[in-house]
Amino acid sequence: MDLVEVVPGLHLLRLGFVNAYLWHDEDGATLVDTGLSGTGPAIGAALEELGLHRADLRRIVLTHCHPDHSGSAAELAAWSGAPVLAGRADAAVVRGDVPEPPPVVTAAEQDLYAVASADVRPAPAVPVVDALDEGDVLDLAGGAVVLGVPGHTPGSIALHLPRHGVLLTGDTIAGDRSGDGGPVVLGPFNTDRTAAWASLQRMAALDVEVACFGHGRPVTTSASAVLRAATDPFG
Repeated sequence: MDLVEVVPGLHLLRLGFVNAYLWHDEDGATLVDTGLSGTGPAIGAALEELGLHRADLRRIVLTHCHPDHSGSAAELAAWSGAPVLAGRADAAVVRGDVPEPPPVVTAAEQDLYAVASADVRPAPAVPVVDALDEGDVLDLAGGAVVLGVPGHTPGSIALHLPRHGVLLTGDTIAGDRSGDGGPVVLGPFNTDRTAAWASLQRMAALDVEVACFGHGRPVTTSASAVLRAATDPFG
């Protein structure tokens, strides 16, 4: 697990091939996504490295229901007592009430999907998940606005922190993974690619300096311009 400060108060937790993000201030901490099942100890270590305790975790926000993002939510909720929140259409999946909607895998995505899904275990169900809707405002970072960004999954959400010029996109947008400054792109494995592209365009219209993705490196300068230049390499 790598712990990297993105902006003051916001840290990236690199949990293998997936990212989680931790916002913390004097009022406590909020975790955005949780990695695969079994990453709870690594997240606990990240809290300790930042001088925080498990009880400081105030909430767990899931950008979507996929098990590489929700896999440790049940474990973290159990040992911290923090509530788990997800977009309304994905909350039932996280609770285990309905199955995960399958992606429509394009021909260009097939090999990547086979590799990416090979070692992903189902996420343990979280008995109680609070549903988030478009326009909800969370009490963190001076007000974090929930954006409904369907397409990757029906209930995918993003978090906009306008006071800090930060956007957390979930998997609707994928960042550069190579480290060579490559472009950001529409994320793969969507349930509705047309809707996902529209969600990307909506986020690109925001005025943000920093964009943080579920996979790949964050963009820390001129993020709006970078998002507007995003492409769809798998369509």
